[in-house]
Amino acid sequence: MKKTFYKFCLFLILTFLPFNLQAEILKKVEVYGNERIVKETIIVYGDIKENKDYTQEDIDNIVKNLYETKFFSSVSINFSNGVLKITVVENPIINSILIQGEPTKKYAKAILDLLSLKEKASYIKSEVKRDLEIVKNFYKSLGYYSPKVEARIQEVKGGKNLLNLIFSVDRGKREKISKIYFIGDKKVKTKRLRDVIASEEARFWKIISNNVYLNSDRIELDKRLLKRYYLGKGYYDVQILSSNVFLKEKEGIELTFSINSGKRYRIKKLSTDIQPVFDKSIFKSLQSDFKKYAGEYYSPFKVTKILENIDSIIDENELQFVQHSVSETIDGDFIDIEFKIYEGRKVQIERVNIIGNTVTNDSVIRSELLLDEGDPFSNIKLEKSVSNLKARGIFKTVKKRLLDGSSKDLKVMEIIVEEKPTGEISAGAGTGTDGTTFSFALRENNYLGQGLTVDSSLELTEHSVRGGVEVINPNYNYTGNSVDFNIFSKKTDNPDSGFENTLTSFGIGTRFEQYKNVYLGPHLELAFDDLKVDSTASSTLKRQEGSFTDLTFSYGVDKDTRDRRFMPTSGSIIGFSQGLPIYSEDQASIFNRFSLSKYHGFSDDVIGAIKFYVAGVTALEDDVRISRRLHIPSRRLRGFESKKIGPMDGADYVGGNYAAALNFEAALPNLLPDATQTDIALFFDAGNLWHVDYDSSVGESSKIRSSLGVATNMYTLVGPLNFVFAKPLTKVDSDSTQKFKFEIGTSF
Repeated sequence: MKKTFYKFCLFLILTFLPFNLQAEILKKVEVYGNERIVKETIIVYGDIKENKDYTQEDIDNIVKNLYETKFFSSVSINFSNGVLKITVVENPIINSILIQGEPTKKYAKAILDLLSLKEKASYIKSEVKRDLEIVKNFYKSLGYYSPKVEARIQEVKGGKNLLNLIFSVDRGKREKISKIYFIGDKKVKTKRLRDVIASEEARFWKIISNNVYLNSDRIELDKRLLKRYYLGKGYYDVQILSSNVFLKEKEGIELTFSINSGKRYRIKKLSTDIQPVFDKSIFKSLQSDFKKYAGEYYSPFKVTKILENIDSIIDENELQFVQHSVSETIDGDFIDIEFKIYEGRKVQIERVNIIGNTVTNDSVIRSELLLDEGDPFSNIKLEKSVSNLKARGIFKTVKKRLLDGSSKDLKVMEIIVEEKPTGEISAGAGTGTDGTTFSFALRENNYLGQGLTVDSSLELTEHSVRGGVEVINPNYNYTGNSVDFNIFSKKTDNPDSGFENTLTSFGIGTRFEQYKNVYLGPHLELAFDDLKVDSTASSTLKRQEGSFTDLTFSYGVDKDTRDRRFMPTSGSIIGFSQGLPIYSEDQASIFNRFSLSKYHGFSDDVIGAIKFYVAGVTALEDDVRISRRLHIPSRRLRGFESKKIGPMDGADYVGGNYAAALNFEAALPNLLPDATQTDIALFFDAGNLWHVDYDSSVGESSKIRSSLGVATNMYTLVGPLNFVFAKPLTKVDSDSTQKFKFEIGTSF
């Protein structure tokens, strides 16, 4: 037994003795080869301390530390007899970086900001190759498909180890996307898929849009948008297999997406798996959602809504350290979904670090986070926080990182953002049987880095000019509610209504979700109405001429349960709004409006909708001003000319005090072959516009107008083309009918 013990001790001594012998006390440091960087700086960066034992591993760490400064291209160390000899070769210093071949100053500046190498910093040869790729990718993002970029150095005469770094650029031709194809088992019409993606086919009028140029980041976005769209329709196994780019000589780039939609699944059963530590009765309200979605087509948006309900239950009951996950199991043509709710690890947030924001204020980012220092950590809230930041649309990427804190029950949360340009410019034009329209808009989504949206717009039609500026704070005072301030002016000439007016308004309002899917929007507006009446108008109309000042409080309440806002296939939206006068110099009135739209997908080939609209304006004293009288929106009563039905005062259509409309629509998205790129919808419209309070001699004109027709939406070379063929079924003799209507227009 003793022999064994002695052998073990001898083994330990022999094992560790060589390492102990290598340890030596550092008494002196000598540095050779340094010209710009003084010895003291090298000692600090190398973390070198005299009178300390140094092993070979410690020496290796010194070399590593000095290389990490990027000051040196070579570092060698010799340590003997207590003397540490460091020999270095310093990297040259970049005097200036030049972008040759780039005529646009803003692009040259953008490239300099992106480069890893900087002026007055060390020149590192290994990073030049990386910067070459950065420059190439920058040009590719602008649509230059085959840029050529070379780098060379130029020594500065009279400079001590100084050089200029020169990037020679040949951008090549900026290629536009001439055609976008969707191939494979796509099951959805090409026209619809074009609406989903961000990339666009180049057309001569799209002189402003950057979406017509090839961009690898945008293509990846397109693939995500396509997958999201298919998943939302129940294609659980969808694959966006590839996106191929083919450069066709003299014709631009052809972009092709290969899609395998796979099988379409319905939801069979939804259930929960709740740990016994929680009271299951708390989550009983989820059963109503389970019953609602069972049997419907699968959609990740439906799963998300249920998860949001679970989060609401957790918050309402002040539960902490709760986690949840989703398990989805395919069973034939169906999917079983199980929501697991369990107690997570009890960890708190020690610190939140924001990284990467150079323009955006920290407060803008923190206002979107659902977690703060001292809060219990929740992975659910962390994911939601990232989603909130992405939804702001002011960052190119948003990433998260969770690090260990000062103790095992503390975590440091890091949010890493990459900023992007947030300014937008757009223009639009359209023409049709109702006239021609031009529009122009400038928008900044992150004004002064404060997260504010500033939107200015101008719109011109044959009978009106409208312009204005709107400032939106999407998260006012960290409440999660948006507040908007606006100023607008609109000059309208209504030759068929007997008047013209200039309306200038100043407003402030907000909109927020008061309850689940229920939104409230109060608004305060100060308006100045300069009203002029035609010389041919009746004497009663002429008495309404003048200048008016109105201060109005209005509010709106909406309940929105649609599956999506763009082309919904199920759900409904119900809205009520009211305008109440606070101050009015003359002819004060109350406005009320109620609307309902209900959608139902009978199949992939038939999507039905029923819409109802009713509005009324009532004078508190005198009569309703002619500029405030009602007309039925043309989209709610097709087959009749806009603002040319209802009560007439002589030759003028003066509108009514009350308006109502009912619409039945059946969209037939797959009726025509995909090659036609045309959607068809059948409709039946009915409406009434009646009552004149300012003159009892003007006819009420209270009669139901109705029409039956077909609406088409066609994709053409010059933009979307909409046709409406309508046959009026019932009308009044004075009504002006419109059996055929077309509109064509686009934005660029």
